[in-house]
This record gives sequence, structure tokens and C-alpha cells, in this order.
Amino acid sequence: MTDDRPDSTPPRHPAPTPGHRPGPPAAPQWPRQPPPGAVGPRPDGGPRSWPGRHSGSLLTGVTALLLLAFVGVVGGAVLVSMPSARGRPVVFPTFGPPSGAPSPTPAATSAAPPRASGPFDGTPAAAFPQGQAGIVLPAAKRTGPFTEKQVAAALAKVRKVLVTARLDRQFMTGDDAEPLVRQFARDARAGLRKAFASDTFAAYATRLAPGARLTADQPRVQGRISYRATKDDDGIRILAVTTNFVWSYAFPTTSTVPGDGLVVVHDTVVWSVPHPDDVESSSTGLWIEDANAYAANVDCAAYDKGLLDLGAHSFDGPDGPDLDAVFDPAATLDLPDTC
Repeated sequence: MTDDRPDSTPPRHPAPTPGHRPGPPAAPQWPRQPPPGAVGPRPDGGPRSWPGRHSGSLLTGVTALLLLAFVGVVGGAVLVSMPSARGRPVVFPTFGPPSGAPSPTPAATSAAPPRASGPFDGTPAAAFPQGQAGIVLPAAKRTGPFTEKQVAAALAKVRKVLVTARLDRQFMTGDDAEPLVRQFARDARAGLRKAFASDTFAAYATRLAPGARLTADQPRVQGRISYRATKDDDGIRILAVTTNFVWSYAFPTTSTVPGDGLVVVHDTVVWSVPHPDDVESSSTGLWIEDANAYAANVDCAAYDKGLLDLGAHSFDGPDGPDLDAVFDPAATLDLPDTC
């Protein structure tokens, strides 16, 4: 989806006024703290890095402001979300297909599931694409002030980050976050490193708990990507890319009950790319603007630390959510709490 907004174009590299600190897009608005040394304009009158207050919201404030709520199915599920600022309640979004996009593969019925021989058999994930094949980019089109080439480059950055954060086994099992961090704008990296030093990265990245391991099966992936042009409160032009995916991971299990060996993560993330004419070179590139993630059939104690491991039970809890909803990218993240 694209959204060309008829906003006026700000001048190239506008000189900041006293106290000017460019921030993230106006919606959603995050509580923002200026990074060290960011108060007031630069002595040379040049533009500041973007978003000055952004790094104090999601990429720094993520450490302090991450909301953890336990929701989901028997065996454990966790919702990781970023609370809104200025008193606005947390929103658990439901994303339908973008206009003109094909509907996702219909979820299989959860009634009377067959005996599972493979980890995905008898679940909706059996029909999902494997690994990177599930991350399909929309066509790049000129959008607002962003050229087709700039849109294509932004989408490619987002896809590369998704592959690293959710599918790269070396990244998911290692302790080094730099392969992911280095893919973001230089000014965004310090905040990301703080997130990975805590437990607040789970809304947009997968790390396995110590001792946890996946089967040789490729994770199954279903979702969609959309984008639009927008501006922040200070006129910085931004390309906002929204991703909405369900990631299904297979863990070893002796059970033959469908889904018993699966951990399912449903995340929605808004990635921001500021226009290169509006910011310093150190702020060009990718930022995270908003992130929410739901994990089902997960070990609650591990996920409370941001780590993924298989829960002790299955998706058949009487008080849990509908099985199809857990695997459906269009379903809400606001599911029942049984963890």
C-alpha cells in the first residue's frame, strides 16, 4: 500500500531553530528524551541527527517503557508491545490485507486435527511458505517525495533486517547483536544495543533461550508489508514501512499432537526511513518506530527475558485463543491471558 500525502516539501537540510530536536513521525507519538548533547542547535547551525528524540523513545526508552503482558494459550503466550505516550492506551492492531493485495492462505480448521507426522502438520502453518519465501515485498512505487528507487531500497533494507532478526539461526542462537544492529542508521544503533542488553528486543527479533534448539525444518512465515509517506512534527519527511508477520518455529518434541512442537510469534513493526535531504548522513537509513509481538506456546519464564523456548503444553487449552487466530496475520494481538 502506498500513501502519497499532499504535504508541502520542507527545504533541504533546514537550519534548526533554538531547541529544535527532530523527532519521530507524529503517529504514533512516543515519550521522547533528547540524547546527550542534543539540546539546542549545533554551534555551526547545521542540521542535527534524526530523530533526536526518537532514540529516547523506542530505541532508548524501549528499555524502560516496554510493556509486558502475558496472554495466549496454555503452555504460555506473551505479548510484547510498546506503550504509547501522552496517556494514549496501548493499541493491539489488526492488519487486513492492503488494497489490491491477495488474501492470506485460509487457515486450516482446528477441529479434530489429524495426527501430526511433521511439526507443522495439522496446523495453519503447514500451508505457509518456508523461511525467506514468506517475506514478499510489495511493488516499489514513487510515494510522496520518495522516488521508486528510494522506496525499493527501503523495502530491501526492511526485508534484510527481517531475515536476520527472525530467520538467521546464527543470529538467533548467538550472543552478538551486531549483525542486526549494523543494518540500522548509525544514530539508531546505541539504542538498539541497549535493547539487546536487556529483554526488550523480543518485539522485533528472535533469540533462543540457552539450551533451546530448533529442528532442521525451516520456520514457516506468513504476512504482508505496506508503506506510506508521512512527516514528523518537525517536517522531516519519512517513509514508514509496516510489516505484519506470523513466524512459526519448530522445536523437537516427542508429541504427535498437531502444534505441540511449535512456538508462534506474531509481530507488527513500523520501520522509518527519513528522507536523506532532511537529515544528516548519520541518521539516514533504518529506524524502528513501533513494535508489538505476540508469542504463543512459549515458555513464559524464558520469554519474560526476551528469549524463545517451547512451552510445556499445547494449543488445546480450554481458555486459550482460537488456534486459527494464533496463526492469522490479520488477527488481533489482544488474545486471552493464560500464561
